[in-house]
Amino acid sequence: MQISLDYGKQGLMVTLPDHLDVRTLAYKTATPLAQQPNMTDRQALQAVLDKPNNTPPLSEIIQGRSSVCIVICDITRPVPNQLMLEPILETLHAGGIETQNIKILIATGLHRPSRPEEIVEMVGAEIAEKYNVINHDAQDPQQLVYLGKSPRGVSMWINTHYMEADMKITVGLIEPHFMAGFSGGRKLVCPGIAGIETIRAWHSPRFLEHPNAATGQLDGNPVHSENTWIANRAGCNFIANVVIDAYRRPLKFVAGDQISAFEEGAAFCQDIVIDRVDQEYDIVITSSAGYPLDTTFYQSVKGMMAAVPIVKQGGSIIVAASMTEGIGSDEFASLFKRHPNIDDFMQAIMSPDYFVMDQWQLEMMAKVLRKAEVKVVTDGLSQETIKQLFVDSAESVETAVDEALRVHGQNASIAVIPRGPYVIPEVVS
Repeated sequence: MQISLDYGKQGLMVTLPDHLDVRTLAYKTATPLAQQPNMTDRQALQAVLDKPNNTPPLSEIIQGRSSVCIVICDITRPVPNQLMLEPILETLHAGGIETQNIKILIATGLHRPSRPEEIVEMVGAEIAEKYNVINHDAQDPQQLVYLGKSPRGVSMWINTHYMEADMKITVGLIEPHFMAGFSGGRKLVCPGIAGIETIRAWHSPRFLEHPNAATGQLDGNPVHSENTWIANRAGCNFIANVVIDAYRRPLKFVAGDQISAFEEGAAFCQDIVIDRVDQEYDIVITSSAGYPLDTTFYQSVKGMMAAVPIVKQGGSIIVAASMTEGIGSDEFASLFKRHPNIDDFMQAIMSPDYFVMDQWQLEMMAKVLRKAEVKVVTDGLSQETIKQLFVDSAESVETAVDEALRVHGQNASIAVIPRGPYVIPEVVS
């Protein structure tokens, strides 16, 4: 039996013993917009720009505006930025906005800056050359404006370029997110263009340890509630978001009000990505959805989290990720040297004085390790290095499965999530 996992840019074929009973979880079938009758992606996007959710059309909103800041995702999100930016920019110019008065701001959060070649990949050579494309820097005080404290006491620092523009637009992708429920919408502002103090508080155990801080969960999720409040405080005149399929083809565009349009897109996405099963499994094989989401061990945690809802307590999670860029940031990598094990780390972060950038990703990984053992398969890091990251390593998925079968028995139940964090598994009785 062969299964295909999203891995790097090429994918990974895995051969499993034929006697195994394997359940594969996937998206529901949905017709890409470009394959629908008399429809192109551009036409579908233009339709929602002209008739948005709970705002006037973009062409009307820009009347009387003189400066625009458009926020886009960085390279870790497979957003069709060029496709989405082109009609937006055309509309801005038709409304009298000059090129020099338009800034395109990359919502890096605390990720590294986008490289010049990545910017071209993201927005196309023409846009990259013609417009002022800026990397947000959460640690540069000169780039930040203080907006006070949220009702929960979070200090709100937001990018200066964004706050100074009299027309604020965000362009993003709505997909499952393992802390905030879904990406997109408000998340372009917080953490996308927020300051480190804001991001640190938003990613703190105070929010992340809540049981509703989970994939696909918006109601009662304090992570979602907090960044929604912060994004509303910063203001946003118009959003354009997309839901894509496994091949990164647009399935739906939404546009308009920051809350209403996002909720419309999240509801559509949830219906597509949930796959329900009637049991938990001894072994779950998953991925981090391939490039660009599996370039580091840091990003692979999202793949691990995808398996948690359907793995048995004490079960095995096998995650395949290319990790071509290594572990992640130096700060994230330092956590594994600071702490001998995950329990020591969790005890340390409960202190309000403790902070290491990217600690939240390890905190989410701790949720995985409380339920299951994790085996990582990668070409990007040595097995010795992987074993220093509080998880186990295997040279191949086949080897990892053989090892797990020796633990759980040859008739162990197995599930496969080829696209990892892009699918929301749910156990129903």
